[in-house]
Amino acid sequence: MSAPDWWSIEVMDVEDGAVHTATGWRDAYAQALTESLITNGASSWRWFEHSWGVVLEVAFVHEEMWAGWLALPGTRATLEAVPDSVRGLFVHRGHGGSSGAYVPRPPGIDPRADRVGLPEPLVS
Repeated sequence: MSAPDWWSIEVMDVEDGAVHTATGWRDAYAQALTESLITNGASSWRWFEHSWGVVLEVAFVHEEMWAGWLALPGTRATLEAVPDSVRGLFVHRGHGGSSGAYVPRPPGIDPRADRVGLPEPLVS
């Protein structure tokens, strides 16, 4: 058996703070999406909640299975129902979300690249 391909659906909150949120969208459509994933061969899926919205990570063994699930009318309808379907929906290969919390470098410590000596220029 080959390793599954992970795909992500990222749903952002509406910027103007409207009533509709990404979490509300997930609460409304999670059961339908989960049933659809089960019946269409998904090997795994996970929901993540972030300060900016939600992420559904889905794994299918074959890319064709992902494409087939994504093309289903029910899947399309749930994606069209996100709070901001123009700027608030990202569908892509790989894990979603962020790369972790930003942790600034402590003051006074230079980046490692600054610590490496550069070679002397060649004089012709």
